[in-house]
This record gives sequence, structure tokens and C-alpha cells, in this order.
Amino acid sequence: MSAALISARGLHGGYAAGVDAISGVDLTVDAGQLVAVLGPNGGGKTTFFRALLGELPHRSGEVELHGRVAYVPQTERARLDFPVSALDVALMGTYAGTPWYRRLGAASRETARDALARVDMADLARERFGELSGGQRQRVLIARALARDARILLLDEPLTGLDRSSADRVHAVLEDLRSDGRALLVATHDIQHARDFDRVLCLNGAQIAYGETADALTSDTLERTYGGELITLPDGARAVVVQHHSH
Repeated sequence: MSAALISARGLHGGYAAGVDAISGVDLTVDAGQLVAVLGPNGGGKTTFFRALLGELPHRSGEVELHGRVAYVPQTERARLDFPVSALDVALMGTYAGTPWYRRLGAASRETARDALARVDMADLARERFGELSGGQRQRVLIARALARDARILLLDEPLTGLDRSSADRVHAVLEDLRSDGRALLVATHDIQHARDFDRVLCLNGAQIAYGETADALTSDTLERTYGGELITLPDGARAVVVQHHSH
């Protein structure tokens, strides 16, 4: 029997008092659900994540999270010049459960190694994080969230910039975590990829639609979500022209 891990009702919020960057968000996400978060640049995807994380300066409405939450950034936004290994990065996920006065011990390292194994990165644990491929770095960042024992994962465009093979491996990890009973929200611009998810949230400042992908991803919804960024390809598929990255 599935149970809601995320619930939001009448969620509004922004970075200045009285100026909402997102509004009218109402949704529930159950354990074992993979949800795509679609929207144009500046449409509120990252703002929505910050609201769930409790980091938004001004927020109204109700948010309930049943389980530890972790944010997984884009790999292209990660610092690549720090001399840290893949294991070091995964180990960062254990910091939250370790008192400041106590050194990380064998149990924390074992947790980090198990997390790397879960995303098929155990063999590269000692490799320098900045020298890994984009897809490998993304899997290490997911391992960091798993080392935190997060039941709710918020992933910011995890497939951006990856080749097809790397993207498929990351997606396989997401499917595995879904089957493990976690709730995953994935910000993406890829409409076709979103059709493989359980549900989709469409944002353009306000919530445009939320529901099962077959019901929510209509032509009208996509037009209202993307406007001028939406184009129709020769085969009839819809695609988004991404000109910059900003939320």
C-alpha cells in the first residue's frame, strides 16, 4: 500500500515578500513514484525544490515531508577542482548524522561505499571526482543522497549534457530507487523522457497541471507551460528550445 511522502497544498513562495515565484502548487507524491517537473527557464522548478527543502525566504501554504529529503544538483554545477575522490563525495552524505565533535568512522565509510555500489560506482570509489565522466559524477551525487538515507530525492536536470549511454545508466538508477520505495522528483526539459515517469508537474510560475503523464501532458498544457519555447518537430513530437539555464 503506497503512502504519501510529499504533500503540498496551496504552496506559494518567492524570494521577496509579496512576490511569488511559484503559486498554487497542490500535489501528493507517494512512495515509489517518479515525478517529472517540467517548466521553462525561470518557470519555478528550482524555486519549488527550495520550497520543499525549507530554503525559500517567503513561503505560504502547507508542505509535509515524510522522510529525509536530499537535493541532487546538476553535475555541471559541481566543483571539479577540489582534490576529492568519489568516496569522499559520497561520504559527505553521512555528515548530517554525525555530531560535529565526532570523526567519521568505519560505519560512515561503509555506508558511503554501499551507496556507491548501489549506483554501480564501487569500482571507481578512489577516482578523483573531477576526472569522472558526467554520467559517473551524476551517479556519485546520487550516492551522496543515498548515504544520507534520503527517502525523498529532488534531482535538478540529472540527464542534462549526458550522452545516451550515460543517460540510460542514470535513468536505470532512478528506476531502481523508485522500486525501493523512494519518492523522486526530477526537474527536466525533456518532454519525451517525462512520458516515462509516473506523474508530471508542469510549472510556469503557477502550477499548470499535475497528474499521470498520459492525462497531464496534453498539447494545451504544454503550450501553457512553455509558450514560445515549445516547437513541433517534423515527426510531430514536441520539443523545448533551451536558451539558457536560470530558475
